[in-house]
Formats: sequence, C-alpha cells, structure tokens
Amino acid sequence: MVHAFTIQPLTFNTFADETDQLEQCKEWGLLSEKASKTKVFFYKGNGMNLPCSIVGFVDKMTAVIEFDDKQLHCIHPSYLKEMQAANYNQRSAAAEDSTGVEVLELETLQVEAPAIVEPAFEESTFEQQEAQKPKAAEPTPAKGKAKKEKAPKLQLPEEKVKMVATVKEFTTVPNNFSDNEDEVIIYEAAAITEPETEIGLAWSSHSNTLKKMELEIGDTISFECKIVAKKLTKHPVPYKINNPAKLQKVTAE
Repeated sequence: MVHAFTIQPLTFNTFADETDQLEQCKEWGLLSEKASKTKVFFYKGNGMNLPCSIVGFVDKMTAVIEFDDKQLHCIHPSYLKEMQAANYNQRSAAAEDSTGVEVLELETLQVEAPAIVEPAFEESTFEQQEAQKPKAAEPTPAKGKAKKEKAPKLQLPEEKVKMVATVKEFTTVPNNFSDNEDEVIIYEAAAITEPETEIGLAWSSHSNTLKKMELEIGDTISFECKIVAKKLTKHPVPYKINNPAKLQKVTAE
C-alpha cells in the first residue's frame, strides 16, 4: 500500500548504530533517559494508526520514519511525540477548523516549524522575548574601559571524548513517560582532557553503573563519553554527558 501523504526526504542522515539512535530519540523526548533500547512508534496522522521506526534525520528538527512497506516520511519529532498519546486521533479530529484544513497540512507545516519548547526551556523563551523588545541606546563606554564581549558559543566535538568532572549534586527531574522521576547527577568543573576544553556545569543520568561507584558530593571522576548541548529540566545546567564509560575515581595528589 502506497501512502500518498508521505514527505520523502531528498537526503538524510542515518544512525551510526543503535546507541546513536537511542541517544537521538532521548534528545527529542521520544524515549525516557532510563530507556536501554528503542521501541515501535505509531504514526496517527489522517486518522491512521501505522507502526513505524525512526531510521534517521534530515536535521535536528526533522526526523525520518520508515513504515512497514519501507516508505520514508519526514516528520517533526515533537509532532511524532504527540501522536504516541492514546487519544491523539480524537484530539486531532476536534482540532480541525471550519475551513477544512486537514491534519496532513498541519503536519507539513510543522516539519519546517521550530521545535516545540518544553517546560524545561521556558526561561530561554522568556529571554528571547526580552531580546526582541526595543532597547534603549547604550551609553558610550568611558575611555580606558573596554566593552565586555559575549563569550563565544562552545563548539562540542561529535565523537567520544575523555573527560573529568566533580560531583556537585544528586537530584531528580520529572519524566513525562513515567510516574517516577529520573535520578540525575550534576557535575562542576567538567572538562575535556584531550584537547583541553573547559565545560563547567554538566549533568548525566544516575545510571546503575554510576551507582555502583557509590559516588559522593566532591568526588572527581574520569571517563569517556559523548557530550551534547542539552539543558537539564528546571536547572541552569547546559550540557549533558551521554553514556559515560571507563569510569575511574580521581584521587587527590
């Protein structure tokens, strides 16, 4: 069966492996931080309920899904996340307006729309609104005083890196897919060792592997991981440590 609604990608990025796929789905909010493997998703647009799998992405706001007949389709990750709700088709039907705009058109628009801001990023949205307000003319800096420059955005490597970090806090954050909250660790003085790059505050899931180390606040550890720009819900921590491995406690000299 050929699905007429599909938006075929001209080209897209495939996942390097299952771990890469798992981390991307977690970043989009399609899987919980505790998930150890991916799952079957369901496309529920146009009153249908079709099983599909996520096979890649065009960019960070456009996922590529594949149906059982091998057809590919571009979709916004947040829109796919909404489709996983049990009552999605009923809500979509109620949302159709009197002009006869179909759900398909809504999906097509959302493929190119900005990502839906989740509660964890409300502060960023407020900052953007403040930035759009007319600004008063800035006073000319006094002689001898250099104007403070904004720090350049940190460029994170895509491959695994060696890092060190110090445990700052143990806490929990809400999980939209579970009644239980996720356990996380917040680190300070996080840094990439090769090449030397200061990161500052970072966070990771408090996995079973980390629990076995019986870490305490103030402990410094070394490890290998992928680090990405992902803000921790309700905390001003901008970077996430994914899949730390080769963990070792660093003793003070």
